[in-house]
Amino acid sequence: MIPEPGTPTFDQLRVLVTVVEAGSFAGAARKLNRATSVISYTIANLEAQLGVRLFDRETTRKPQLTDAGRMVLAEARLVANGVDSLRAKTRGLLQGIESELHIVLDTFLPEHRVIDALTGFFEAFPTVALHLAVETLGMVTQLVLDRRAMIGVSGPYCMMDGIEIVSIGSVRLIPAAAPVHPLALADANMPGAGRGHIQLVLTDRSQLTAGREVAVLSSKTWRLADLASKHMLMKAGIGWGYMPEPFIRDDIDDGRLIALNMPDAPPGDYSLHAIHRTDTPPGPAAVWLIERLRAQAGPGAAKASANDAPTIMG
Repeated sequence: MIPEPGTPTFDQLRVLVTVVEAGSFAGAARKLNRATSVISYTIANLEAQLGVRLFDRETTRKPQLTDAGRMVLAEARLVANGVDSLRAKTRGLLQGIESELHIVLDTFLPEHRVIDALTGFFEAFPTVALHLAVETLGMVTQLVLDRRAMIGVSGPYCMMDGIEIVSIGSVRLIPAAAPVHPLALADANMPGAGRGHIQLVLTDRSQLTAGREVAVLSSKTWRLADLASKHMLMKAGIGWGYMPEPFIRDDIDDGRLIALNMPDAPPGDYSLHAIHRTDTPPGPAAVWLIERLRAQAGPGAAKASANDAPTIMG
């Protein structure tokens, strides 16, 4: 019967990893501030525990891993990294840092702002597990109210009891269509021209703003759940609609989309706000993320009030 391998200690595994990283038993001894004989004894005990030889000590003066040694090393590194992660997360908890953070972002928040904020967040809080959702319109606020997200980035109409709001700037929305669309072919459209063509409109899946129509001019609408679908159909020439200018900047520059000249559908600003429940103050990681988003908007961003009405929705 093949004997079962024993259970190595964490210290034995750490010594194994250190020997390989240092390149020798003596190097590991210096790094761990131990005698070389202690390092050698620890490795010998580990080999006895597992029942396999980890180093080839016969054909070379410098210890070389055997095939079994390479396998054990890979697992030892996983264990060591896991313990390091556990200690880092525990240290964060002792300091008040969240172990995880659920956030929800408005689909209109420009990509470059998302990347900047989350890249910085990862560097500042590598131990915090992030859960990210992207939603439209009132659904962002709904998820925060329902405690399914700690913080959100919401568009207009998030001012309500129980929600704390910090202004983080705005994004420019412009009406656009494919070059082949009748509204794009005209140098300037008459008032009401957009009513006779399909307008692509995002659907609000929440009950907070259900039935509220802003900047919907056409009696012919296609309702879409996400911005990517709206973008795809717009480029196909199926309809016109409002889009965030950063999202379609390359399309405008390359002629895949045309910014429309419509007197009753001018460009406008879509205000953005970082939000959280007033009865659930954000922890250090969430506060950092809110501040990063606020800083992106410049020194003018501050606490919002009920008078901060949006210019446009789309």
